[in-house]
Amino acid sequence: MTKALRKVRQIRQYANEPVSADALVQLLEVARWTGSSRNSQPWHFLVITDREKLKRISDLRPNINWVAAAPLAIAIVLDGESEMSESYDEGRVTERLLIAAHMLGLGGGTAHYGTAEHQAAAKKILGIPADRAARSVVTIGRPTRKGGRKPLSEIVSYEGWGMSKR
Repeated sequence: MTKALRKVRQIRQYANEPVSADALVQLLEVARWTGSSRNSQPWHFLVITDREKLKRISDLRPNINWVAAAPLAIAIVLDGESEMSESYDEGRVTERLLIAAHMLGLGGGTAHYGTAEHQAAAKKILGIPADRAARSVVTIGRPTRKGGRKPLSEIVSYEGWGMSKR
């Protein structure tokens, strides 16, 4: 039952093909229906397909240079009223977008802009008001590479650090 969920990965390499309009609408509906703290729904979703904007975002810092190759990104813009609860909500909607992309036969990745300076630059690139919080984009596309995971024996302890299951 959980096999499909276990296959969701952070995707950084995409085929050079657009995401269909139908898939985009389905992803945005998943985002819209994601739960939020106190049902505040503190977000706005900005769809980005412009290659130049994706390139400029990818240039904000070296760790997110792969964003330029994504056919589509969804910037998560938050109200900026409660950093703690909005960070939680941002994580929830990000993970749901990644899962939904996988269920649609696509892949997704999340890219954090970086420092406050990087975040301000991203907001300028995307025309996001300064009083809003914008820390990341979720990229979507058809993945071109599959990755593996460490075995459970390397990442799980039982009853105490470093203890194996009996």
